[in-house]
Amino acid sequence: MRVEDFLRQSAQRFPDKTALVAGAVRLTYAQFDAQSDRLAAHLQQLGVKRNDRVLVFMENTAEAAVAIYAVLKAGATFSPINPSTKADKLAYIIGNCRPVAVLTQTRLCAIAREAIAERDIALLGVGTPKWDAAIAEPAPVADHRGIDIDLAMLVYTSGSTGRPKGVMMTHRNVDAASHSITTYLANTADDIILCVSPLAFDYGLYQLIMAVRLGATLVLERSFAFPAAIFETMRRERVTGLPLVPTMAAMILQMRGVNIDLPDLRYITNTAAALPVEHIQRLRATFPGATLFSMYGLTECKRCTYLPPAQLDKRPDSVGIAIPNTEAYVADDDGEPVANGVIGELVIRGPHVMQGYWENPTATAERLRPGRNPWERVLFTGDLFYADAEGFLYFVGRKDDIIKTRGEKVAPKEVETVIYAIPGVSEVVVVGVPDPVLGKAIKALVVRTDPALTEADILRACNKALEDFMVPRSVEFRDSLPKTDTGKVSRRLAAESLELT
Repeated sequence: MRVEDFLRQSAQRFPDKTALVAGAVRLTYAQFDAQSDRLAAHLQQLGVKRNDRVLVFMENTAEAAVAIYAVLKAGATFSPINPSTKADKLAYIIGNCRPVAVLTQTRLCAIAREAIAERDIALLGVGTPKWDAAIAEPAPVADHRGIDIDLAMLVYTSGSTGRPKGVMMTHRNVDAASHSITTYLANTADDIILCVSPLAFDYGLYQLIMAVRLGATLVLERSFAFPAAIFETMRRERVTGLPLVPTMAAMILQMRGVNIDLPDLRYITNTAAALPVEHIQRLRATFPGATLFSMYGLTECKRCTYLPPAQLDKRPDSVGIAIPNTEAYVADDDGEPVANGVIGELVIRGPHVMQGYWENPTATAERLRPGRNPWERVLFTGDLFYADAEGFLYFVGRKDDIIKTRGEKVAPKEVETVIYAIPGVSEVVVVGVPDPVLGKAIKALVVRTDPALTEADILRACNKALEDFMVPRSVEFRDSLPKTDTGKVSRRLAAESLELT
């Protein structure tokens, strides 16, 4: 099935039901379907055709959702771009995927024009006369004759190791991923899902795709900067699903004197990075009526694993088992499965694995390698894991993040887990810094909620819980930690900030 068919089917089943809530804007499924049809017809009139690329450079607005489905209905491939993206990075993406059009909003038009430069690319901004005309009158959408192995989306990674890479996902990939996730979350058309993560981040994007697939309602918010206001919206809209990233969880757990009662909340999900066990316990106590799903995934396959909620008490530090219709196993450097308890690289098999990186065969070959069968390629994630005796998976760290100190290898996450358990710690990131004797010395950057917490307190806890070579040599307190566009604490930016001081 193609992704735009999700919207057409839900509009037929629930024409008068609210599909999108974005601030003061509310769209029914019939309105959502009609507006995206009109914009799709306009795009085709501009020359957009099957398999062309179109950038959607917008904040979390109703127009962004309309734009995404309009591009698909026109037969093209959409590429969602974070609204915080600067002109130079946008110019690189434009040069890389060569879009025929950019859909944006008024405040971002100047950045888009600068990035487009002299290229022959159509620019259409929300609120401009061209946009208003595009969605004003019904127009027929030409049959593009696309099929489900065409590219649905090109999602650019954050570029933590260099220039961003375009992850190629077909309609079939998206169909498989969204079906699997909605299955284990037990989503239905009755769900009302909050989406705070940017639609340019696959976690946010899939909230839209999954809601539309089922005929559920999506509540779009542009940021989590004012959580008290978000909670008011959630109560008013009777939100049942709350997708979190760890930084949002940390903010919620720091809130004082704010009404956080959410009587309709059915489930909470987490991805981007593992939640500290302490935060898992506190979230469950804060929202006793909600089921918490701890998950792991990456853009290259959307989702890999989830921890069945019934296992939270037994193994809260696990990211669980493979999602439905997926196989996940830990492999050695030769790609062979290792025994339980042995650390290796996580490998993913499934219909949701990407097609590769856009026009980057070298990077593609590093991640997609021959599998067990001659016809398949499997995803080597670049993440180190181990499995316990019952097959539950545990994240150790990124291969690139491992710190070599005193001839030993240290996974930063293991040190961070100990520090997160210290009362008064809100956020922490552990990095390696150059040392003439050790090679790399371990340094912890900590955000604290208790001003009385000292470096000695943290080192004392680490000495008690960790082997000597894993104990940080120093601790630095920060008011905040650097984060990626998706709200994830960035180890690379944290290390770079130390180099600049």
